[in-house]
Amino acid sequence: MTNAELTKETVAGTAESAEKARIGAPSAEAQAASNVRRIAGMNEEGEQLSEINPVYSPLGGAAAKSHSHGAGAGIPDSSRAGRLTSYNAADFAAITGREEDWRFTPLKRLRGLDKVALDGAAPGLSIQKPDAVTVEAVARGDARIGSAGIPDDRVSAAAWGAFTEATVITVPADFAGTAEDHVTTVTLTGVGEAPAASHLFVHAQANSAAVVVLDHRGSAVVSENVEILVEDGAQLTVVSIQDWADGAVHASSQQMKIGRDAKLKHVVVNLGGDLVRINPSARFSGPGGDVEMYGLYFADAGQHFEQRIFVDHAVPNCKSRVTYKGALQGKNAHSVWVGDVLIRKEAEGTDTYEMNRNLILTQGARADSVPNLEIETGLILGAGHASATGRFDDEQLFYLQARGIPEDVARRLVVRGFLNEIIQQIKVPALEERLRDAVERELKAGAL
Repeated sequence: MTNAELTKETVAGTAESAEKARIGAPSAEAQAASNVRRIAGMNEEGEQLSEINPVYSPLGGAAAKSHSHGAGAGIPDSSRAGRLTSYNAADFAAITGREEDWRFTPLKRLRGLDKVALDGAAPGLSIQKPDAVTVEAVARGDARIGSAGIPDDRVSAAAWGAFTEATVITVPADFAGTAEDHVTTVTLTGVGEAPAASHLFVHAQANSAAVVVLDHRGSAVVSENVEILVEDGAQLTVVSIQDWADGAVHASSQQMKIGRDAKLKHVVVNLGGDLVRINPSARFSGPGGDVEMYGLYFADAGQHFEQRIFVDHAVPNCKSRVTYKGALQGKNAHSVWVGDVLIRKEAEGTDTYEMNRNLILTQGARADSVPNLEIETGLILGAGHASATGRFDDEQLFYLQARGIPEDVARRLVVRGFLNEIIQQIKVPALEERLRDAVERELKAGAL
């Protein structure tokens, strides 16, 4: 990295390289520190502006420790382990913007998605799929709904309370459909700007293999819940593309549950829309699970792209990798990446690493990047995180220009190479080509 870059690297344990750290058993000092009494109003990240559930609230104190599907559950502390979960939006306090989970989000641009009433029309669905894959429209009372996750913020809970019909996509057991002509593509097209709710359920049954693409287009103001259930031994790739029209607002909670020896690859691509906020959460339900989470975003002037990732290691011998990369150009282009990884005391043998990289292409753009790692056991294979935000690498540009490549072409080559690491993970040639073309259009729009 060069002096022109503004770089933030957070590592834990003994570093294997400048970008990777491994963590072993906690030191005696660390164990002692964990028993130190916290200062009121402070947590590990500094000043806590507002509590998630104040003691005097209906969900505070001892009430927050009890769980029911109606009343919510959660422990009011700084850990993701204590995050309130509930199907009922009224259990969540009104969002003020001072909460840690919402401090980066421009609330006025949510267009009412934090309210309980979402009575607009949900995006229309068009589905292309192999014959073996089934698609159903089910009522909210279907037993499968809710089996992969529970809302953990007010916007997600409001959408949960508002949807009337869910779409369930089922990949049958032992199905092998990773070839390009076996991809299931769900195109969701916005049909209006009244605040709306949407619910999808993607179910990969035992020992199946499939690719599912969620392609968001058109104009909409929508809060979406996506449940992804990967049963034992299954291998599933889910690609969520946000290629909305200008002015669209999209909040999506994508909750994933990964079974024993199952593997999930989850890819988020943010290209269009005014405000897009994606919350992917992965939880392991059996040992041997493996999750790879990738993200690509290209923010133009005025766009706000926010990604908040959570990986919950609650069972032994599971692996996770998180890699998100973004480019930003134009005045007030803003990206937010928050990566939370929790290794619970039961999760011995965990192997995890998360990384975020941001490339600032012009003046006036801003990228916020916050990696977080909580470890409750020292009996793990490894854990680490890294984050960096910077401008073009002068050495890379010099190298290309020294070989006769004009500066503008050299800059585009650097950006293409930077983002192509994510694109090539999709393994669907036609989709990869579409995304490369989209990146090229963004570069031309920015006159780079």
